[in-house]
This record gives sequence, structure tokens and C-alpha cells, in this order.
Amino acid sequence: MYLRWLDQWDEQRARRGEDGKEATRFILDADRAFPGEKIESISEFCVRADEASVDPGFFDEPNRGNQRFEVNEDWIKFRSDISTDVAENNIVWAKITRSGSLRKALVIFHHWNARARNAQIAGFMSRRGITVVEIAMPYHLERSRPGSLHADYMLSANLGRTIQAVKQAVCDGKKLIGWLKGEGYQEISVLGMSLGSWVAGLIAAHDLSVSKASLFLPGGSLADMVWTGRATRTIRNSLEHEIELADLRRAWGPLNLENYTRRLARAELDIQMVLARRDKVVMPAISESLLSSLKNDGGRPQILKLNCGHYSLGRLPYILHAGLSLKRFLY
Repeated sequence: MYLRWLDQWDEQRARRGEDGKEATRFILDADRAFPGEKIESISEFCVRADEASVDPGFFDEPNRGNQRFEVNEDWIKFRSDISTDVAENNIVWAKITRSGSLRKALVIFHHWNARARNAQIAGFMSRRGITVVEIAMPYHLERSRPGSLHADYMLSANLGRTIQAVKQAVCDGKKLIGWLKGEGYQEISVLGMSLGSWVAGLIAAHDLSVSKASLFLPGGSLADMVWTGRATRTIRNSLEHEIELADLRRAWGPLNLENYTRRLARAELDIQMVLARRDKVVMPAISESLLSSLKNDGGRPQILKLNCGHYSLGRLPYILHAGLSLKRFLY
């Protein structure tokens, strides 16, 4: 009875999340993903994406231009090294909750369409000696596109802009981690939630200074998540008449964590995954596929599986189990 109620609660929460979401036009927009290259067809896009998926430098900061950081007691502000046509999105804001120690820092990457930061997690961890930095991902929070009701430019049927947005999130995160290292923090961890887990995972795979990565509700293939997930039906509606799932997997291959499990399995990186058995947003099969690939490459992640849904992970008692597990992992 309780589990049936829990599933209904998740479905109601998913319906509320559909407010303002509309189907948009499918477009390659390849120049956003691969600037300066002439790509005019899905097949050409897929070939170039295949190359990017095995390019160790694809997520390198593009120009390492403006390295100036504006810092006060509560905020860090800097310019993104990837420039977009939304001015607000090009300035990165991060909320910092200091612990008074330079030993440990945790960078948090929120979920898609987040409306606020995670003050409870930040306060809980900072009181235990971990400085917490909550970065705004592209097109979210202070970086939102004027007039938008949700972060439709972060994840959409625009193939190129989705790659650009996730790459921007990764490069922004790496730039922030570089600042933390420069400030003297000795151990830097990342925490990603849902879509943020893709970003945190990509950063952990490409930035050797990350020592721990906690991924809440992760998956491997972003294409499969969008195609099957409850929260992305409008995106699938825009995609399915224009592109096959097999081609979408290739087109978004650079964003697929399964392409980087060998890097994630390195001995110097500890990984935790928190999974929801009743998840309808990131389907369990997608998470299990990532987990299997990671183990096949020698990874030994710490796994917590909870009998809840995607949204109900945030309810008691599940969030308590997840929070205590995160605390143990970070220590």
C-alpha cells in the first residue's frame, strides 16, 4: 500500500514538473558542439561525436581566458570560458559555505530545473569540516535565460546546444575546482544529482584532482535517459520523428558516462552511487548498465539502492539514508 502511494506521489511530482515544458524543434546546431566545423547531416554529426567520445581533450577548457574570480564570504563569481548567446549564462555563480578548514571541499551539481540550492546539505557538511560549493549549472538559477520557465537550453532536442551546455557545465566545474586547489584545499570531491550526476561524473573522469565522486540517481547514456525518462517526454516527442535512438546515442556519445568508465575506475578515485529502484526518470536499467561497465573496467563503487522513486529520494526516510551514506563516504 505504501509503495503504491509512493509511486503515485512521484507521478504527481513529475506532472508538476511538466509545467512550462513544450516540445521544441529538432535541430542539429552542430556548430555549438563542434565550433567552426561544417556538419550538415545527422550521419556527419554522429561521426564527429564518435571522434569526440574518444578524444581525451574534448572537455578541456577551450581558451583559459579570463581567470579572474570575484569572491566574498558567501559567493564565488567568474566568467565561463565557453561563451553562449545568453549573456546571463556566461557568468558562473557558486554559493560557498565555509567550514573553517582547507582540508576538504565538496562541489555540488544540482538536478535539471533546480529552483534553489541545497542549504541543508551545505550546512550539514560544513559543520563537519567540509567546505561546500554549490555551483549553478548552465541556464539555471542566476544563469537562467530571461523569460524561460525551465532550463530548456540545458537539455533539449537541439543536439548541438545540449552538448555545448553539458560541456560548459564540465568546464565551469573544472575551473572552479582549479580555484579551490589554488586556495589550498587538499581533498576535493564532487556530488551530482540526476542530470548533475552526469556533469559530476564527466568532471571526475577528466580531472585527476578529484578524489571522490558521489553520484545520486546517475545513468550512463543521456540519450536513453531522455528517450525513456518520465521527465523528458516533451524532448522525446521532438526527437522521435527526426532521429532514431541508435543515432541519438552516437550523437550524444561524448556525454555518455559509459565511454569514460576506465577513467572513473582509476585507483585514485573513490565513487559512490545512490540509486532508486522505482525510478521512472533515470530508469534502473540505465543505471545498472553504467554500474556494470564501471565494474567491468575494474571500478569498485560503493552502492546504495533505495526502494523509492526519483523524486521521493528527497523524502524521509530515503533522504536520511542517502545523507548518512554520503557523510560516511566523504569521510
